[in-house]
This record gives sequence, C-alpha cells and structure tokens, in this order.
Amino acid sequence: MGEIRNAERTQKNILEAAKREFFDKGFKGARIEAIAENAGVKKQLIYHYFKGKAELLEAVLAYSATSEPEWVAQVPDDPLHIAEHRFRVNSQARADFIKFTAWEALEARAEQTSWNKGGENALQSYASYWKAQQEKGMVPPDLDPELLALALTALTTYPIIFSSITQIMTGLESSDPEFQERWSAFLTKVSGRLLEPYGKTES
Repeated sequence: MGEIRNAERTQKNILEAAKREFFDKGFKGARIEAIAENAGVKKQLIYHYFKGKAELLEAVLAYSATSEPEWVAQVPDDPLHIAEHRFRVNSQARADFIKFTAWEALEARAEQTSWNKGGENALQSYASYWKAQQEKGMVPPDLDPELLALALTALTTYPIIFSSITQIMTGLESSDPEFQERWSAFLTKVSGRLLEPYGKTES
C-alpha cells in the first residue's frame, strides 16, 4: 500500500512540474529534463509513467481539469452573466491554461490529440449555447450567435493573454482583484446591451 501511495505521490509531483513547464513555455519549449529536475526524479522515471511528451501533456491537462474548483461548473442560468462567469473562470482558475493556448496558437502545432479535440468540442458547445439562446428568444435575431460566442471568448481571454496591454491601459494587472471586479462588471453591462430587450436585464 505504501508503494502505491509513493507512486501516486511521484506521479503527482511529475504532473505538477510538467504543468508549470508546459504552461510557462508551451509544448515545443517544454523540456523533459527540466520537468524531471523540478519534480525531483530521474528523466527515465517520467518515461516509465508516460510514453512521451505528448502523452504527458494530455495527462497534465486531464489533471488540471479534475483539480478545478466546484464553482467553475456552476454556470449561471441567466445569459446576462455568462461572460462574467467565463472571465472569472479564465482569470481565477484557468489563467495559466489560457496563456498556454496562446503558446499553442503561435506554434501552430498541427497534430491532433485528445486534449485539443476536447477544447475544440468545448468551444463548439459554447457556440451552440448561444444558438440555443437565440432560439429561445434571448438573443436578438440579427446577432450571429457564432460570432457572439467568438466575441465573448475574446473579451474573456484577451486581458489575460495580453496582460502587459491590460496594465498599460488600466494601470492594473489582469490578476489584480480590482481589475477583475471592474472587468466583470463591464462584461455584464456589455452583455446587457447586447441582449436587451430580448433577454433578462438588470437595472
């Protein structure tokens, strides 16, 4: 039993070290040697648990998804608060992952894996959500729901990816609670303008 716990602890240390390495440097920039050093294990041990860097990345992303706080999945019923919720999720629970996706976009890695397929499905699901809201009469008929999903995705990720621009324009880091409060309120106002008078709005 002790050996099993030790193996689980070792794998967790590897995943934590790999998460920092991948999210800081992207897939191409990440080095197995650095992951092994930061995890306090030999490089060969990583290959004992994972076939290669791609499989390790998939394990890291699966590990990250299962360790998210419960409130991440508590999606608001009112579409007015969806953008605000997604920004809170992105800034407080997925900021490192959001930056990692920017690395991946720049690297334009072509090979398809289960993790980026999962991300593709999630984005398509978000677009489908807004299509459904339009069918319910919650979104103006002349507003393209796919482009709405794209615009809101940009609004909820841009300040995190381009944190230096956020600081220049607002004087605050994207991780600063004051900025997050201001941006969340702004997102709710923008959503209200887009959905009014079709969806629920607050005074």
